[in-house]
Amino acid sequence: MANPCVWLICLFSILLGSSVLQLEASHHVYRHLQSLQSTSTNQPYRTSYHFQPPKNWMNDPNGPLIYKGIYHLFYQYNPKGAVWGHIVWAHSTSTDLVNWTPHAHAIYPSQEADINGCWSGSATFLPGGKPAILYTGIDPQKQQVQNLAVPKNLSDPYLIEWVKSPYNPLMAPNAMNQINASSFRDPTTAWLGLDGKWRVIIGSKRHHRGLAILYRSKDFVHWTKAKHPLHSAKDTGMWECPDFFPVSSVTQNGLDTSMIGLGIKHVLKASLDDTKHEYYTIGTYNHGKDVYTPDKGSVDNDSGLRYDYGKFYASKTFFDNVKNRRILWGWINESTNASIDVLKGWSGVQAIPRKIWLHKSGKQLVQWPIEEIEKLRTKRVDSPSTVLKGGSVVEVSGVTATQADVDIAFEITEFEKAEVLDPSWTNPQVLCSQKGASVKGGLGPFGLLVLASKNLQEYTAVFFRVFKGQSKYVVLMCSDQSRSSLHLDYDKTTYGAFVDVDPVHEKLSLRSLIDNSIVESFGGEGKACITARVYPTLALDGGAHLYAFNNGTESVKISRLSAWSMKKAQIN
Repeated sequence: MANPCVWLICLFSILLGSSVLQLEASHHVYRHLQSLQSTSTNQPYRTSYHFQPPKNWMNDPNGPLIYKGIYHLFYQYNPKGAVWGHIVWAHSTSTDLVNWTPHAHAIYPSQEADINGCWSGSATFLPGGKPAILYTGIDPQKQQVQNLAVPKNLSDPYLIEWVKSPYNPLMAPNAMNQINASSFRDPTTAWLGLDGKWRVIIGSKRHHRGLAILYRSKDFVHWTKAKHPLHSAKDTGMWECPDFFPVSSVTQNGLDTSMIGLGIKHVLKASLDDTKHEYYTIGTYNHGKDVYTPDKGSVDNDSGLRYDYGKFYASKTFFDNVKNRRILWGWINESTNASIDVLKGWSGVQAIPRKIWLHKSGKQLVQWPIEEIEKLRTKRVDSPSTVLKGGSVVEVSGVTATQADVDIAFEITEFEKAEVLDPSWTNPQVLCSQKGASVKGGLGPFGLLVLASKNLQEYTAVFFRVFKGQSKYVVLMCSDQSRSSLHLDYDKTTYGAFVDVDPVHEKLSLRSLIDNSIVESFGGEGKACITARVYPTLALDGGAHLYAFNNGTESVKISRLSAWSMKKAQIN
């Protein structure tokens, strides 16, 4: 029999061609719970059209890609229980990003370089359209190292089997490179430079400085650490699941990750282990010096721009070259505790994939649910334009309130009663916590009460408030979970974001995707997004209602209101 190591090296030579070829989102470790299985059949909080496996723990989306017309999603998964542990790369495929078919686990511990876990990573297309995955493995010394896997059969559009490089680990901490062995994870999609060399960044930290460590390679197998990181920022802690990609300043179309040139900006995103928030900056990539510099005003810390101001973490984008768009995936974790998750038998879902692009101002990104999700819409309900007086609540009937897509827009004509914005009110989440849905204001709160019980003992409120700033009106968007459930021990954090919208000249739009225990909301046509995870006890099935409300003293006009019940997707 041929030497298996020699055979593997030959296979990698064929696949990679010739000349040019995440502690994860850190988790509590519950060793006594890692392998427990639930037999519960009462599952009111499982989603109907958000991606999730049939059971057990799921976290980070990994290596999303499209290959031969088939979309692939890999994800961090515990095959043995509903809490983090025993991590492998689970794998599902789709033709429409809505309905998904499961496959065997793609990557699982089998080498010294990943024997203690196969953590997050990304997919890159090599010349000839050959996919390759770089991922973090945990070695016998519990060090975080970077590994490579490629498909065994390139003619298989489902990419069922993956083969690991005999050279693994390709990148590892050592005494010379000053890398923190416990903070070195989650390689990005690689990009090809003008010099023919590949670049990739890995998240890390030095003391409390967040780092995007840069490596270069000619053949995608042998990697050399650069002398300086692509970028770093003080007082940000560990950078998990970094993402680095180009965006067009002239079109909403996505770009291949290796694109550089005129009319192109770059985005650097980091998931902050310290706060469990993500932030991104928009800036300039100097490909000659391999340095990324955020634009002036693009804040380089946790108070900067975020994809989502609610439960949304460890996100990953990929370029869909069939529809010329960049798509964002993100993990939505639970608001319950580990013991409840074990009773449920599962934990974690994925947000609806979002198209993402640079706003015409160049100052922020815009996100919108992929268009394919709209084919699940049914039983459309439209409401005529109406004035919503202060203190009023109007039911939106005719839709399945636990499983809906709601699109509403408000118009304001009178601003005299707008509250004055105190200059110290700089944190939107704190402001939303202080001024929840039940706190009357001048202009607002107005918006939607979703997953609401008939007597409003339970509801999740997604709403706007308008304040008078020093030189303009300021729009605050909130997602208030404080009355979302009669359960006392669940996380009911209220989330908030400022939305860059001029209410004098623009309507305030709000779209909410409701799915049993998820409320995913998009304000200002996708300028601000907030995802909430809620577990009502009364607003279940037929006991759930949907309302538009205005708890301000000034009337507002509903200029548009359409709602749809959502059909169940076929997921795993």
